[in-house]
Amino acid sequence: MSQHITRIGMAERYSEAAVFNGVVYLAGMVPERGDTDIAGQTADVLEQVQQRLLEAGSDKSRILRAEIYLADIRDIAAMNEVWDAWVVPGAAPPRATVQAALANPAYRIEIVVTAATKAA
Repeated sequence: MSQHITRIGMAERYSEAAVFNGVVYLAGMVPERGDTDIAGQTADVLEQVQQRLLEAGSDKSRILRAEIYLADIRDIAAMNEVWDAWVVPGAAPPRATVQAALANPAYRIEIVVTAATKAA
């Protein structure tokens, strides 16, 4: 029996989120502004993550896994400051952080999140 997949923010190439069986899968979120430092870009991306999760019936306390891609791993300390202030105390998700070449040279960070919906 086929179950319904809900897609949010669908474009021709990708969706910003998909919800299936009580799980929210976010696309890689990148900064909307590339002209800020890593702290500004991290705050921008985390705001987008929070908004997409709300649209999908979840929130940041329900994150199951986060994957963080940094253009320069030396940015990890500054990124962690913003991340640590954003994460819900007692609900820090499993996380991987790696250095990677990102699609736009102005991007310093990309974050992929998987979360449970509130109904799950």
